[in-house]
Amino acid sequence: MVRDGREIVSSVVASQIALHAAHGGVVPELAAREHLQAIAPVVDAALRPLAGGWDDLDAVTVTRGPGLVGCLLIGALYAQAVATARRLPICGVSHLAGHVYSAWLAEPVLEPPFLALVVSGGHTECIELVAHGEAVRLASTRDDAAGEAFDKVARLLGLPYPGGPAIQGAAVDGDAGRFPLPRTRLGNAFSFSGLKTAVRYTIRDLPAAELDGHGVPGSAETVSALAASFQHTAVAQLVDGLEDAVERTGAQTIAVVGGVAANAALREAVQRRFAGLRVVVPPLDLCTDNAAMIGAAGWHRLRLRGPDPPGILVDPSLVEFA
Repeated sequence: MVRDGREIVSSVVASQIALHAAHGGVVPELAAREHLQAIAPVVDAALRPLAGGWDDLDAVTVTRGPGLVGCLLIGALYAQAVATARRLPICGVSHLAGHVYSAWLAEPVLEPPFLALVVSGGHTECIELVAHGEAVRLASTRDDAAGEAFDKVARLLGLPYPGGPAIQGAAVDGDAGRFPLPRTRLGNAFSFSGLKTAVRYTIRDLPAAELDGHGVPGSAETVSALAASFQHTAVAQLVDGLEDAVERTGAQTIAVVGGVAANAALREAVQRRFAGLRVVVPPLDLCTDNAAMIGAAGWHRLRLRGPDPPGILVDPSLVEFA
């Protein structure tokens, strides 16, 4: 819950990482089932700081996309039932807009225009928030999202899901120069498919004695070096793409948001490369998916466009940033 679009009153997250880790990635059917079981208890927990409970709410916001259709439907139907029962206005917002507005929650005086690098498991986008309610997409990935590449490379290295934290941990003591990897640079776009393939080929070409029965490097030193090289190259591609956007727009303020923004190497690289600019990177709990960012985005959407009519439709492929 948020107050006035900026103040977080409560933020309760039900993580499914342990559920999906056994499968090496998200299983949509399991995710929807877990979402159904968790949604009411999570909402109840979020309401506890309010003395009046439901009576203290002014409006309801809900994610309508992008995402897994089963989870989106459960959230949208629950939110609309609540709004109808309590006679509250409701609006559906984009998950991507939520990530953009996580920067708003992290920096109380932040105002557009600013650039946002949105990096997560499903998306890698660079956008300019021109004004509240108006965003321009400047660059996006042509293939894998950055977070997806981290997950896939982690699997190649025999590391657990989710791949981002696993690769970051493995890379700490790794020699990033041992396995040089190619850096893809495209105009107005990102690409991580070639980098992921380069890691696969590098592993394939290791001496047979260094691989286990599943084709995974058996040496912890080799895994660390490959993790370090991949992370270094992926971060460089992201920062290079953001720098291109800064040069094109002349932006003085940038934000890095989304789950991959929790990566320490990316956070440090952005602060270093853009030391002369205003840089906003949310705290870790606002990088990963959370309801507070949806509340912040919804506050602005309600203010600008008013509530949605009954029957909010979910859109698993929604691309909207404000």
